[in-house]
Amino acid sequence: MIPIYKDTKVYVACPAYAKSGGPELLHQLVNKLKKIGVNAVIAYYDTMDNKPNYRDSSFDVYTTEFIKVEDIEDNKKNVLIIPESRLWMLNKYKNIRKCIWWLSVDIAFNSVGIINCLKKYHLLATINCMIKGRMSYSINIINKADYHLCQSKYSMEFLKAKGIKDYEYLSDYLNETFIKNSHNVVDKENNILYNPKKGFEFTNKIINSAPNLNWIPIINLSNDEVKDLLMRSKVYIDFGNHPGKDRIPREAVICNCCIITSKRGSAKYYEDVPISDDFKFDDIDENISKIIDKINLCLEHYEEQIKHFEEYKKIIMNSEKEFEEDIQKIFKLEV
Repeated sequence: MIPIYKDTKVYVACPAYAKSGGPELLHQLVNKLKKIGVNAVIAYYDTMDNKPNYRDSSFDVYTTEFIKVEDIEDNKKNVLIIPESRLWMLNKYKNIRKCIWWLSVDIAFNSVGIINCLKKYHLLATINCMIKGRMSYSINIINKADYHLCQSKYSMEFLKAKGIKDYEYLSDYLNETFIKNSHNVVDKENNILYNPKKGFEFTNKIINSAPNLNWIPIINLSNDEVKDLLMRSKVYIDFGNHPGKDRIPREAVICNCCIITSKRGSAKYYEDVPISDDFKFDDIDENISKIIDKINLCLEHYEEQIKHFEEYKKIIMNSEKEFEEDIQKIFKLEV
């Protein structure tokens, strides 16, 4: 529980210029907090003076108010909520109450850009030292947080493993674009969709093993365009790391796609990706033929296979209501 006093301000830190599931969720939180009477505002970081439009216009439906993190009031009555990708901010403020919202567990221990650079110059020893240092630094700084929120079962298990037992579950919900009219009947095409930004190395092996199938990447599309593509396709595959409850699998399910995933990260937990293990595979070469067989089964017997995802759809449809209920339990308004 996070006590909210009459004069409390809740700052939700968010990357400027970013349009993805994480930043959208941060805007959703501010929107729902304001509706229950909390003085909440988005605080953008990594802003640039020559680019004053800090957010994607699609987020305007949630909130239009904002500040920059430089303008946060470091007061003990206030609350700062940060995504795990900005752990260093816990060191920046002395008085404000600090909360980590674990949206994407793996990012807290990730330095992909630096690692790739070091690999390029074959500095393997440096890589190993950097990874160990990053892990140690991240684990130590976690303890400076006053509160923890978990977006997934995966993040809850992560915190338990680190000896942190005091946390609250706060997941998320899908953009209304995907919920609205998702029950409409649309002629399905034999498309297999995938996200080229996640798990592409293994996904590409699958694609190369079945070049006769119609593979379509989901990239550089608006929400409406993504929905249109999902609504007329039969299968979505995701062999990424699943660092949190990723949105595209849920968007695919609500648009009546069969989904096939890896068993990495949150995907290994039924609570996060509630589908049968028959649709989850370890991303190893030995499983490629089995994955292609499952894809073909979904394409050829779509009407039968899509029934396996009914429970998942019900969970998704109820997620906004649960989000609102959880917020009221977590953020306790003090008289």
